[in-house]
Amino acid sequence: GPRPLSVSGTDEHGLKIQQAAAAAGTPPAELCERVSGLFRQALSQAGVAYTDFIRTSEPRHQRAVRHFWGALRDGGVLYKGSYEGWYCTPEESFLPESQLAERMDAQGRPCKVSLETGHEVHWTKEENYMFRLSAFRDPLQNWLRDNPRAIFPDPFYQRVLRWLDEDLPDLSVSRERSRLQWGIPVPSDPTQTIYVWVDALVNYLSVVGYPESHGAWWPAVHHVVGKDILKFHALYWPALLLAAGLEPPERILVHSHWTVRGQKMSKSVGNVVEPGVCVGQYGVDGFRYFLLRQGVPERDCDYYDEKVVKLVNSELADALGGLLNRSTSPSINPSNTYPCFSEPCFPKVLDSRKAKGTGRACAEDYELVTAVASLSAQVDGYFEDFQIYKALECIAQCVRQTNGFFQRHRPWKLDRRDAAEQLWLDTILHVTLECLRVYGTLLQPMVPHMADKLLSRLAVGPAERGLSCLTFLARYEGKPCPFEGRQLGPDTGILFHRLGKSETVKKRKQEA
Repeated sequence: GPRPLSVSGTDEHGLKIQQAAAAAGTPPAELCERVSGLFRQALSQAGVAYTDFIRTSEPRHQRAVRHFWGALRDGGVLYKGSYEGWYCTPEESFLPESQLAERMDAQGRPCKVSLETGHEVHWTKEENYMFRLSAFRDPLQNWLRDNPRAIFPDPFYQRVLRWLDEDLPDLSVSRERSRLQWGIPVPSDPTQTIYVWVDALVNYLSVVGYPESHGAWWPAVHHVVGKDILKFHALYWPALLLAAGLEPPERILVHSHWTVRGQKMSKSVGNVVEPGVCVGQYGVDGFRYFLLRQGVPERDCDYYDEKVVKLVNSELADALGGLLNRSTSPSINPSNTYPCFSEPCFPKVLDSRKAKGTGRACAEDYELVTAVASLSAQVDGYFEDFQIYKALECIAQCVRQTNGFFQRHRPWKLDRRDAAEQLWLDTILHVTLECLRVYGTLLQPMVPHMADKLLSRLAVGPAERGLSCLTFLARYEGKPCPFEGRQLGPDTGILFHRLGKSETVKKRKQEA
């Protein structure tokens, strides 16, 4: 198939942006240009690559939206309907009764105002285009019944099924142009602006070349969305797609939120965590590792500095960094090579309990080899299931086992001048480096810089870093190992510098 696409972007239309721009005294287009630039900057700071970045103000997107609207219109799912309610002009929105209060106006007459802002509201009727969402209850239920993994993790799938048991009222899909200019006009009716969510969702199509070349991709796409916008992605969007003659996306992967010390992040509380600051404090790899290791899609996770420092120091600096450092140090590996494996020291056995007495490897060593041999497939499975945290947990567990192996056999106590000891020492190092090579390869998507540093130290070439060539401990299976006897790469220092105590973190934060 075509090469994978990884897409991000900014949704730039709508009332909120129109108002924010007005308040800032800048044209909406200028505000969007600046903010979308900040998002792109944040992604590149965090080492996140994308093949495309779509802005909903781009011509290619507007063209796709107009075409999509035409498909809805031709499908007979749109109708003119009137919407009425209490309208607040300064807020540009209809307010439910629950958000209103009775007051007296300047002339002493009773009037209704917005509870939140105190602005007066007026009873308003607005003509909009409506979408027959109600007609799509059965098709949506069938889609979900036939594709139980379409929405993942499962709690979110169940939530959408519950929504479908309730009433599905038709959806207003346009606003009066006079109230909302910052948006895409309805193609056949310039007095109306397309509702921002209909416009925004079409980005998934415009970025794969809708309406001409989307067929190469659609519907084999995965959306990654926050739980707060699940209804738009899992109810409205699939219904709109079906109405426009397209299939729903293959999978909708849903993630939860980060809280800070148990509190929701909010500007007013002042507990918003700035990703740029974190990258400065923990490094790109440290920050990414923490988020991916601790971020569980199905429930909110809690963030605070001490937790990051503790996890990153113990798993990256000490366990992984320490292991590389000890197994490549000049005192233990003076030739600075990838040492040779000796079969008599570590004989292949079908049952590790029977290994006693033959070589020098013990039952736990065989457990380690079994664990690392199956690690790649395990990680692959967790990736497929969007459970990066479980993949990292398995890797961390194996790293601990490898440290145990190294400790257990105390290679620094072995005497190189004794031929038998030398073979066993080299075998311990060979097994350790083979483990490290596997971890380095599997960690590339999560901690790219650190993985690169690790693999370069082990002299693993650029063409040897893929999953396809990830054979572990070939010599144990009686096959040749391409790394055996190879000079190690240059020592570029500590793999991951320990983070200071949280006081230093606070100090660094103030400086930042």
